[in-house]
Parts: sequence; C-alpha cells; structure tokens
Amino acid sequence: MQTQKISYKRHRFPPQIIAHVVWLYVRFNLNLREVEEMMLARGVDVSYETIRRWTVKFGPLITHVLRRRQSRPGDVWHLDEVVVKIAGRSYWLWRAVDQNGVVLEEILQSRRDKRAAKRLLVKLMKRWRFIPKRIITDKLRSYGAAKREVAPGIDHWSHKGLNNRAENSHPLPGSGSYSNHEKGPLRKRERAMQGFRSPGGLQRFVTMQSSTRNRFSVPARRRSALTIRYHRLEAFDAWKSAANAA
Repeated sequence: MQTQKISYKRHRFPPQIIAHVVWLYVRFNLNLREVEEMMLARGVDVSYETIRRWTVKFGPLITHVLRRRQSRPGDVWHLDEVVVKIAGRSYWLWRAVDQNGVVLEEILQSRRDKRAAKRLLVKLMKRWRFIPKRIITDKLRSYGAAKREVAPGIDHWSHKGLNNRAENSHPLPGSGSYSNHEKGPLRKRERAMQGFRSPGGLQRFVTMQSSTRNRFSVPARRRSALTIRYHRLEAFDAWKSAANAA
C-alpha cells in the first residue's frame, strides 16, 4: 500500500525549511531554543514553540515513511530494557537491535515481566515477518518465559556480558548498567530535552530518533571517506523524500 504524501498546506514556511528543522531536532543533541538560534543564524526567524509543533506534527509522519522503507534486519536480535522516570513514575523502555546495531523496535511499558517481554517479541516478529536465528538478552527470566510461548525454537543466549550492543544503543539513560555511559551523547540528549513529560511523548521521540539514526548511521562496511559521504547524501535524499520536501 502506498504511503500518503505529507502535506504542508496552510504553513507559512516552505516544506524544505520545516523538514530541515525537524531533522535538526531529532538528529542532534539540540534543544528547541538551540534549533531556533541555528535557524536565525541562517536568516530564518522561527520560534522554538513553532519548532516544537512542527516536530510533533511532522516528525511521526516522516518516521512512518522511513520505517516502511527500512531494509530487512539481521537475524540476531539483542533485547534489553531500561527504566526511565516520567513525572515521578517508573516505566520500562524495551528495545531491540540487530547484530549490526540497527534499531528494530522500542516499546515503552509500565512493567518488566513476561507479558511485557512477550509483547516486544510479538511486535518484532509481526513487523519484520520472520523469526530470528538467535536472541541475546540479559539474565531477566521474563525473556525465556516469553520465548517459550511465542517461538520456542529460537536459540536464546542469556548472559549479562553478551548484551552490551543493546544496552549501549538505548536512546535514554536509565539506571543500572546504563549509568556507565553517563558522559555519552545520549545522556546529553536527555539533558537537552530536560526529560519527558508523558509516556506518549517519550514513545514518539524514541521512535523518531531511532528511525532517523538508522538511516544516517554509517554501516561498518562503508567506512572510507568517500563512501561515508555518499551514504550521507543518500540519507539526506531519503529524509527529503520521506518528508515530501525534495
């Protein structure tokens, strides 16, 4: 089914500027006022509140197109979960990446149990339409219990040290193992946004962030200067096409 193109009707600014502003905010560790300042330096006078509205309105639409166009992932999935605080309440961000570090899915849930692990596995296999060769998790027993119900034939490796790929790719800091990465760029991202005010806001943002990151991150096989440049140009074209701002 063809995805309906994004419409910018009744917006004063052209699609290219709106798409660029959303990209800046989602892609980098910038807060709204910093994006406002960067655009003003380029001669575009747009308020931080307008930037916020654009991100809320257009960010999920662009992300939806990028997700639909994402290529088939690898067959080894690393699963992990991290606790986050929203308005004083604890939630768990469940996350899956493949062996290449590509983010497959993330779900914010209020529990850390078998039901939550099962929901993650079901959503992964429904989205990607295949069963992985192997899943790698930490020692949380909920994964094993969920796997036995969903796909008992999957090879399951459960060991704390094996799952660093998933832990290191979390878009937000939590507690426990992730505290070792406090000085990383993702911790800076949370500080720039000053936390999240609602579960829905967090879910929307991590989906936007990971989809954008998947498209712009350079694969290990494309590490020369020339191929990195080509990859980034391809990613820019993909973003503009998804945003209908080419």
